[in-house]
Amino acid sequence: MLFKQRLMLSCALVAATATVAATAQAQSRAATSAAASNTIEELVVTAERREQSLQDVPVAISAFTSERRDLVGINSVQDMTNFTPGLNYSSATDRISLRGVGRLTNAHPIDTAVATYSDGIYTTSTTEAGKTPIFLDRVEVLRGPQGTLYGRNSIGGAINVISRRPTEAFYGEVRATVANFDRTLIEAAVSGPLAEGLQYRLAGNWEKQRKGYYDNVVSGMPDEGNVIDQFYLEGQVQAQFGDKADFWMKAALGGWNNGGGGPGARAGFSPTPFSFAEFGLQNVNAGFACAPGGTAGAVVNSVVNTSPLGCVNPAASDPRKFANNTRQSVSLDDNYVVAGTFSYHFDGADLKYTGGYYNYHYTLIQDNGGGSISSFRIPLRNPAVSGPPNPTCSAAAQAAGVCGPLTIFPRQASTYQEQYWNTSHELNLASTGDGPLQWLGGVYYYKEGYDQPVFTTLFDQPQLDGAIRPAVPAITCPGAPAATCAAATDFQRRLYDDRPTFEDESYAGYGQVDWQFTPTLKATVGLRYSHDKKTGTEAVRIVCFATTTCGITPELFGTLSPPVDVTGSVVYTGGPTNITPQGVVPKTGSLGGVTFDSLGFAHRDYKASWDAWTGTAGLQWDPDPDTMVYGRYSRGYKAGGFNSGITTTLGEFPFTDSEHIDSYEVGLKKTFFGDTLQANLSIFYYNYTGLQAPLTVANNSGALAASQTRFLNVPKSISKGIELETLWAPIDNLQVIFNYSYNDAHIKELSGVFDPDDPIALAAGAKPLSALTSCTGTGTTVTAANPRPNPLCDVNTGFVQRAQDLSGNSLPQAAKNKVAVNVSYTWDIGNGSLTPSVSYIWRDKEYSGIFQRDTNASKAWDQVDARVLWKGADNRYTIIAYVKNVFDELGYAGGAGGARTTGTFAVGTPGVVPGTPGPVPGTTFGVQGGPRFTYALTPPRTYGVEVQYRF
Repeated sequence: MLFKQRLMLSCALVAATATVAATAQAQSRAATSAAASNTIEELVVTAERREQSLQDVPVAISAFTSERRDLVGINSVQDMTNFTPGLNYSSATDRISLRGVGRLTNAHPIDTAVATYSDGIYTTSTTEAGKTPIFLDRVEVLRGPQGTLYGRNSIGGAINVISRRPTEAFYGEVRATVANFDRTLIEAAVSGPLAEGLQYRLAGNWEKQRKGYYDNVVSGMPDEGNVIDQFYLEGQVQAQFGDKADFWMKAALGGWNNGGGGPGARAGFSPTPFSFAEFGLQNVNAGFACAPGGTAGAVVNSVVNTSPLGCVNPAASDPRKFANNTRQSVSLDDNYVVAGTFSYHFDGADLKYTGGYYNYHYTLIQDNGGGSISSFRIPLRNPAVSGPPNPTCSAAAQAAGVCGPLTIFPRQASTYQEQYWNTSHELNLASTGDGPLQWLGGVYYYKEGYDQPVFTTLFDQPQLDGAIRPAVPAITCPGAPAATCAAATDFQRRLYDDRPTFEDESYAGYGQVDWQFTPTLKATVGLRYSHDKKTGTEAVRIVCFATTTCGITPELFGTLSPPVDVTGSVVYTGGPTNITPQGVVPKTGSLGGVTFDSLGFAHRDYKASWDAWTGTAGLQWDPDPDTMVYGRYSRGYKAGGFNSGITTTLGEFPFTDSEHIDSYEVGLKKTFFGDTLQANLSIFYYNYTGLQAPLTVANNSGALAASQTRFLNVPKSISKGIELETLWAPIDNLQVIFNYSYNDAHIKELSGVFDPDDPIALAAGAKPLSALTSCTGTGTTVTAANPRPNPLCDVNTGFVQRAQDLSGNSLPQAAKNKVAVNVSYTWDIGNGSLTPSVSYIWRDKEYSGIFQRDTNASKAWDQVDARVLWKGADNRYTIIAYVKNVFDELGYAGGAGGARTTGTFAVGTPGVVPGTPGPVPGTTFGVQGGPRFTYALTPPRTYGVEVQYRF
C-alpha cells in the first residue's frame, strides 16, 4: 500500500508539472529561443570513431550532454544508471555492469567487463564518467559487446567519456554549490586562444562534505558515507597546423583525503545479526555481544560484553546508523593523467594517434570487526579437564597462563591498496569521403601494472607484538618447514597479509567497413584480433589468534600463548585440480610452485595468455529520413584472469578462462510528428559463455577444508531483453523522457556448486542435487577413530553439505525491470527562463551473487527527484535549486550482500590442540546460525542550490 501511495504521489507530481506547463503555454507568448522550441535537437556522438547523429548509429546508445545532465539532475554514475537501460553501478565497489554482464570481484587480475574510455584512453575505473558537467561535453554509454572498435574488455559495452575542449573565443565560468550534509563544491574553467591556431583550457574543482549519510553512534567517532575532501585540476592545449594536422593534449591531477567517502566507503547497512566468529561469539549485532535470543547479558558463551551500547544494533531500527570503533578513510594520491591525440588529414582519410598514461595510489582503511566492543575476556580451561571452563585450576596451571582469562581487544581494521598505472597507444586510419564505402582500421597496444596489497590488523593485542615475543615459544606453522616458522617473529599485528603484483599486456588489430550498397541499405562488417598476457606474483601470510577457525579453541589459550601461523596449512601446494562444477573446464597455464620465505610468506608466480577473434556484422535500413532499422551480430571477448589478492590464500587452480558473448540485436530508431517524438527501441539476445565467478566446489584432495572457493567459468548464461528510450516534445517548451527496459539475465548451465552461506541447501529456491543426510560415523561426535564424520560434513549443522543446480538463477546486478520518467517545462519570463523538472525512477529487485536467495536480494525501490533551473536571458548565469530523493526512500544499489552467521564456538566445538594432528576427541559440532544481510544504499534526501556564472 505504501508503495502504491508513493507511486501515485510521484506520478501526480509529474502529471502536475505537465498540466501546469500546458496551461502556461496557452497563456505565454511565443517562444523565441532554442530552449522554447518543441523540435528535438540533433545529438552528435562519436560511438563509431567518427561524428554521427545518434539516430544514424546502428548501436544501442544512451548519451548525456552536460546540458541534459544539468536539466535532469544526473550528477553521478549512479544517477546515470537511472536513465540508461541495463546499466548498473555500485559506488561502494566501483563495479559496473550492462545487461547483466559485469565482474564479481575487485581483484585486478579479473578484468572489468564494461570498458571506460576517457578521451580515448582506457581506464579500469568508472569514476571518469562521474566527473561534473563543467569538465565533460558528454558521456556515451554503448550497450552490448563492442567487438571491433572497443575491444579492450568491452564484452558488456563501453562508456565513452568526452571532455570539453578549448575554445577559439575567450570563455570563463565559475560554479558553486551549497547543499545539506554541509557540502560545498567550487568549480571554475577558463578557455581561449593563446595564438593563431593555438588554444588552451584550464579547469578545476574542490569538493568537501563534512557530514556523512551514516551516523556512527560510538562516542567520539565520525560520520561516514560520502564524507569527502577532494580536488581535481585539468589543463588542455589544442593546436591546428593549417588544415592538414591538429593536436590536443590533456594533463590532469587529482587527490582525495576522504573520511568516509568515495569508492569503497560505507554505502550500506546490516540490519540483522552477523558473526564475529574470530573470537567465538554466537549472536553479535554489528559488533555487539548478546546473550542467546538477543537479550542483553553480561556473559555469553564465556564472553564478557564490554560494549557501552549494550546489545542493540542501531542499524536494526535505523539503516543510517552504525557502530564502529575504527575510523574509515579513503585516500587517493599520486593521481595524474596525461592524454593526447595527433591527427593528420589526407585527401579522403584521417590518420589519428591516441595515447595516454594513468597513475594513482588508492588506500581504503575500514573497520573489520569489533564494532563498539573495546575488549572482552575469555576464561580459559585446563586442557586436562573436560567440560566447561574450570575456575579451580591449579596454581601451577594459572602461573603457566593456562587457566587465566585471555583479554581480547577486537579493534581490527582492513587496509586495501591499489598502486596502479597504465599506458595505451592507438593508431587508426579512417576514410572521410562521401562515397558509399566507408572504412576504418587500426592497431592498439595497452599495458598496465599494479600492486594490490591488503591486510587486516588487530591493533591492540599485545600477543601480536614482536617486541614481547622473545619470551614466547617459537611460532607454530603447520605445513611449512620449522626453520621458516621460527624466523617469522614480527608481522606488524597483521592477521592476514596478501601482496599481489601483476602486469597485463594487450595488443590488437581491427578493421571495419560500412558499404551503402543502395540508397536505403547499408552493410557493416568488422573484425578484431586481441591478445592478452598476464604475469605476476603473490605473497600471503595468515596468522591466527584466539579463534576456532585456526583450529584451536579460545579456551585453550593462555595469556602468553603465541599466535599460530597457519599459512602452510591454508595455501594450496598440491598438484592438479580435483572436483569442479559440472561442465566447467579450468584454464591451464603456467603456475609456479609455492615457496616460503624467512618471514613466513608463501609465494607463487602466475603467467597465462589468452587471445580471440571478435567482430561484428550488421545491416541497416533507412526507408525514410526519419526511420532507421538495424540488425546486428557482435562477438564479445574478455580475457581470463587469476583469483588472487584481496581475500585469497593461494587457492587451488586460480586460473579462469576467457569470457565470450554472441550478441544478436535488432533495433528501431524513429522520429515522429515533425521531429517532436524520438523513440529508440532495441531487442537483444546474448549467448554468454565463461562468466568468471567465485564458485565453491567439493575438495577431495585430503586437505582439512571440505570445500573451497575458486574463480571458475560458468558454462553458459543467457541475457535477453527489450529497451525503449523516448523523448517527446508535444508542445513548445515541454519535454518528456520515458525509458523502460526489461532484462532477463540468468544462468543456463551450472551444477555441482556449494553455497558457502547455505551449505546444506535449505534456503528457499535452492535446488540441491542430493537428499539431506546426517554426517556419518557417530553423528556429530568427533572421536579418535572418527576425526571427521564425513569430508563434506558441515560442522555447524551436523549434516552433509549439498551441491546445487544453479540453472535459472539470475545473474548478479541485473534488475529485470526499470522505469525512468522526466518531465520539464520552460517558461520564458522577460529577462530569463524558468524550467522546473521532475523525475521518477523505479527499479526491480536485484541479486548481488549467483545464489538466488533472500539474503542476496535487494527490494524493488523507487525515487522522486525535483529541480528548478533559472537561466538569464543572455545565458550568463544559471541558478539550480534541487531536491534528490524527495521522499527520503531507501534505494538499493546492486543487490544485498547476504550470508549466515556461523555457529557457537563454545566448549564442545572441534578444535586442534597445538602439536596434535587433528580434532580433539570427544568434542561435538556447534549449531547453525541465522542469516544476515548487508544492503548497499543510494543516498538519502539531499538538497541544495547551485549557481553558475559565465563570462
